[in-house]
Amino acid sequence: MRNYFLAITFYFTLITFNSFAQWQPDVRLTNAPGNSNTTYNNAWCIASSGDVVHVVWFDQRDGNYEIYHKRSTDGGITWGSDTRLTNASGTSQYPSISVSGQVVHVVWDEDRDGNDEIYYKRSTDGGISWGADTRLTNAFSTSESPSIAVSGSVVHVVWYDLRDLNYEIYYKRSTDGGISWGADTRLTNNSASSWYTSVSVSGSAVHVVWHDNRDGNEIYYKRSTDEGVSWGADIRLTNAIGESYYSCGAVSGQVIHIVWQDTRNANSEIYYKRSTDGGVSWGADTRLTNDPAASEYPSVSVSGSAVHVVWEDQRNNAEIYYKLSTDGGLSWGADTRLTNNAGNSFFTSVSVSGSAVHVVWQDNRDGNYEIYYKRDPTGNPMFTLNLTAFIEGFYNSVSNNMISDTARVYLRNASAPYAIVDSSKSKLDINGTATFNFSNTSNGTPYYIVIKHRNSIETWSSSGNPFISNLLTYNFSTASNKAYGNNMKSVDASPVRFGIFSGDVIRDGFVNLTDIIKVLNDGTNFVSGYVVSDVSGDNSVNLTDLLITSNNSSGFVSIKRP
Repeated sequence: MRNYFLAITFYFTLITFNSFAQWQPDVRLTNAPGNSNTTYNNAWCIASSGDVVHVVWFDQRDGNYEIYHKRSTDGGITWGSDTRLTNASGTSQYPSISVSGQVVHVVWDEDRDGNDEIYYKRSTDGGISWGADTRLTNAFSTSESPSIAVSGSVVHVVWYDLRDLNYEIYYKRSTDGGISWGADTRLTNNSASSWYTSVSVSGSAVHVVWHDNRDGNEIYYKRSTDEGVSWGADIRLTNAIGESYYSCGAVSGQVIHIVWQDTRNANSEIYYKRSTDGGVSWGADTRLTNDPAASEYPSVSVSGSAVHVVWEDQRNNAEIYYKLSTDGGLSWGADTRLTNNAGNSFFTSVSVSGSAVHVVWQDNRDGNYEIYYKRDPTGNPMFTLNLTAFIEGFYNSVSNNMISDTARVYLRNASAPYAIVDSSKSKLDINGTATFNFSNTSNGTPYYIVIKHRNSIETWSSSGNPFISNLLTYNFSTASNKAYGNNMKSVDASPVRFGIFSGDVIRDGFVNLTDIIKVLNDGTNFVSGYVVSDVSGDNSVNLTDLLITSNNSSGFVSIKRP
C-alpha cells in the first residue's frame, strides 16, 4: 500500500510539472554566411515585455563581428528582420539586453578604440528605431562581458575590468532611462580575479553575482538597497571542493535565485541557491543536474514563484536542457531536453513574459553557427484572481446589475512601502465579476488588491490576501469593510451590495471641485461617448454625472490606503 501511495504521488507530481510543458518546434532566427553567436550565461541576450520578444547577438556576416537585434511582436510566433545595431571598425561582441515597457536597452563590449570598452544603445519605441552608441567606459585596459538590468528609468550595468591589473567587477547606472550615466563604481577589491558578473533588480534593490578565485573558484554576491548608490559587503555563496563558476542571478520581490556550474561532483553539474529575505541570508546549495556528462552555462529567469533554468548539456552531444520550479525553488521538475539535432547547441538564455517562456541559443546544425529560438506559450504558470466589485455610478439598483466596464487591478506588497508587484486589466461584467491573470506573484504571500477605474476612487482591499494553488477569490461588494477604511458606498439594499465611489474624473485621488468643473463643462458642451466625465457609464455627460460627482465631493470622498 505504501509503494502504491508513493507511485500515485510521483505520478501527480509529474502531471503538475509536465502540464506546463508544451514546447514548440525550434525556429531559426538567422541565415547569414558568417557565424552568429549568443552571449555567455551571465547576461541575457533575450528579453520580453508582453507579446514583444527581443533577441540580440553578434555575428560576422559583415566581415567583423557586429551586434544585431531581432524582435517578435506576437509572442514569438513570427519575427521581423535582422537589425544591425553597430557599425564600427572594431569587434563588437557579447551583447546583453533588458526591457522596460517600450524602452529597450542593449550593452556590449567593443574594441573600436583600441581595447575593449563597454558600449550602450537604446530604443524608445520597442525596437523599431535606435539611438546613437554611448561609450560607457574609458579605461586604459580591457572592459568585458557586460550584464544589464532595468527597473523603471533606472538602468544598471555590470562588467569585469582589467584596469586594476587583475580583473575586478565594475558597476555603472543611469537614472534617466539611459540618457546620462554616472561614474564607474568598483565593486570588488581583492588580490584575485573576478569574472562574468550578472545583475538583477527588484525595485530599489540591485543584486550582483560573479565568480572569483580569491578562495579557488567560488561564487560571490553583493547587493545595493538604494538603487546602486551604496553597496554592502561581498558574500561568499559557495564553499565546495570543486570549482564553482559561470553564475547567473534573477530576482522576484525579496526572493533571489542563483544558478551556476560546479565541479564538486567530478564533472560539471548545475547548482542552485536562493535567498528569501533580499540577500541577507541564503539557503543550502541544491544540485539540479545528475548525469555523467558536463552540464554548463546555466541561465535563469523568474516570474513570481515560477523559476525557469536552461543550460547546455553534453549527455548526448551539446544540447539545450530546461528545468522548472513552480514553488520558488523548493522543488524541481525533471530535466527537459529542448534540442535534438546532429549539431551542437551552446550558450542559451531564457526570458519569461505572461504565460510564455522564451529560449534562445546558438547552433551549428546548419554548418556554421546560427541563432535559434524556442518557446512554450503556456510554460509559465499564471495566477488567477476571481474578483467581484461594483462601480457606484454604473450600478442600477432596480435591475441589480451594472454597466460593464474595464478596470485594472494592482497587487501590492502587504508591508510598507507597499510596492506594486504585478498588474492586470480585465472587464467587470454586469454582475461585477472579472478574472484577472498575473504572472509575477507567489503562492502564500499576502497582497493588497487595488482597483483602478477610469473615473472612480482607487480602492484597496481591507488587508493582504494570498494566492493558494495559484488562485485567489475576493468580493468587494458584500460589505463596506471589504475595502480599506470602509471606503465604499452602499449601492443596493436588496441584495446588500457596496460599490467603489465614482467621480474621481481627473484621477488625483479626490472627488472635489476640479472633478465637478470637468463634468459640468463637458455636460454643457454635450460631450458624449466613452469619456472620463461620463460617471454613470451611459455614454453621455449629463445631470446624473454631475449629481454623483457633487454628492461625493460634498462627502469628501478620497483614497484610503495603509
